[in-house]
Amino acid sequence: MRLLIIYMCIAVWTLADAKTSYHGFQMYDVVPKTNLQLRILQEMYKESKHDEIDFWVPPRGINIPVHISLPPKSKFIGTFRLVGMETRLVMDNVQHYIDQQNQVDLKFSPKGKAALFNYGEYHNLADINDWITNVTTVYANITKAIEIGKSFEGRTIRLIKIDTGKVKQKDGFFMEGGIHAREWISPATVIYMTGQMLDRYGIDAKITDIVDSYTWYILPVFNVDGYEYTWTTEGASKEPCSDTYCGPSAFSEVEVKAVADFITAQKGTIKAFIDFHSFSQLWMTPWGWTKKLPADYEDQNAGAKAACDALQVDYGTKYEHGSIANIIYVASGSSADWTYGAEKVKYSYGVELRDKGQYGFLLPAKEIIPSGKETLEALKALCTYVYHH
Repeated sequence: MRLLIIYMCIAVWTLADAKTSYHGFQMYDVVPKTNLQLRILQEMYKESKHDEIDFWVPPRGINIPVHISLPPKSKFIGTFRLVGMETRLVMDNVQHYIDQQNQVDLKFSPKGKAALFNYGEYHNLADINDWITNVTTVYANITKAIEIGKSFEGRTIRLIKIDTGKVKQKDGFFMEGGIHAREWISPATVIYMTGQMLDRYGIDAKITDIVDSYTWYILPVFNVDGYEYTWTTEGASKEPCSDTYCGPSAFSEVEVKAVADFITAQKGTIKAFIDFHSFSQLWMTPWGWTKKLPADYEDQNAGAKAACDALQVDYGTKYEHGSIANIIYVASGSSADWTYGAEKVKYSYGVELRDKGQYGFLLPAKEIIPSGKETLEALKALCTYVYHH
């Protein structure tokens, strides 16, 4: 099976820096109303270059908004309207939202040893690596930092293993974030949940239960090169690689091979897997390559429903759940497809975090803690479901 369209596109999203500005760029919702309009958008998506038109989400179907970023004076909006598509301006100036993304709201910061790290802001890769070192030192009795490989550019790919030793022969639970570099809320949410799992262990009964019940493998940033690139001040590419690049062959990218080899080395002990992305608020199950449902779909979707029900309690955030191909589109090579199909990880999920498109990839830092809190509630519910099934 070809590995990943979602699972490892070493996607590079260029954010504002000293040499690149997105002043005057606009983001629109474009809604196809007919099959012809949908096909037009799908062809544009396949052929698009990011400096001309940037699809923040691909065309999924009739009457489903497509989020598109356009440079100043782009003629595409006129074209969309000419063929009868509905358009709505969402961001008048993308640069304004980039500037807002890292504004911090300290009142939401959690308390605890691991919270010496500010969970209410986005962090660069060096800060995240320092955090991994810190929490695995503070909680050395139950955690371990593991280097699973090197990136194409030689950066270390590190995950955190949590094992309290309270239950022998435990199943594994693998979580990862940051495959797509521009999806900053993904690593931030994974990091927040990990910090809470460590700081609240032995204090919060539910967290203690889920931490004790599994051996945890948590990879905050998969695509370390791409993530670092989004923080660079050395200029920016005007044509980053495609968001759906999957490499010339399965496991061709060293980062993908490192993670895949690590999962395979656990020899079938991993029972659950979550790959966190943004955005769209979706909790998805296999398959992505076909609309046909797998034999375990009912159990998988029941776990997804339990997660979504718990997730909406605190803030009312509503997620859709279902198989990847049926809830979005057919796409071969999703991470959940690979872990379920190749590694027999029954409860494999791809999750698209906040929001629905108001901010898209530029989710403000004030959203990190709410995203982390609600997703942690979803994780608790899913862990309980998986443990009993």
